[in-house]
Amino acid sequence: MTTTAAAKISLAPRERQVLELLATGDTVAMVGQDLHISEGTVVSYLRKAKDKLYGVSETEAAVAIGLALGVITRPPLEDPEQLFMPQEQRDLVPYIAQGMAAEQMAARLRRPVTDVRADSRDLLDTLNARNRPHLITRAWQFRLLTAEQVIKWYR
Repeated sequence: MTTTAAAKISLAPRERQVLELLATGDTVAMVGQDLHISEGTVVSYLRKAKDKLYGVSETEAAVAIGLALGVITRPPLEDPEQLFMPQEQRDLVPYIAQGMAAEQMAARLRRPVTDVRADSRDLLDTLNARNRPHLITRAWQFRLLTAEQVIKWYR
């Protein structure tokens, strides 16, 4: 994917607003309240955004692509030196960014699914993230996820 290909992706203002609010950890219900629209309308805008972002099915993947391509507002970066994170948690970040479930991550990492679930919960705490889409934003801030990584997945 080139910069030219990235430039072709453009979200409508409401699609961008919905994805940006979800990226901050808001739920669909919260986004609906903030934007004064129904939850169904939020879901509709989100679906349209996902379709434009390479047809991904998971919100985490849409957030990762949106950040990588700059189609949603990138958060300020944090100092990665301030973050202590075990390798088992770091290993999960790219898989979560691709929208994988715990069972898929466990299979890829050849680890018990119970351990992967526990590390996923701990990762949310470590990054002070409210949910998985917010985890992607926080991973971006601490440079655990890069545009190059994400773009490579969706070439």
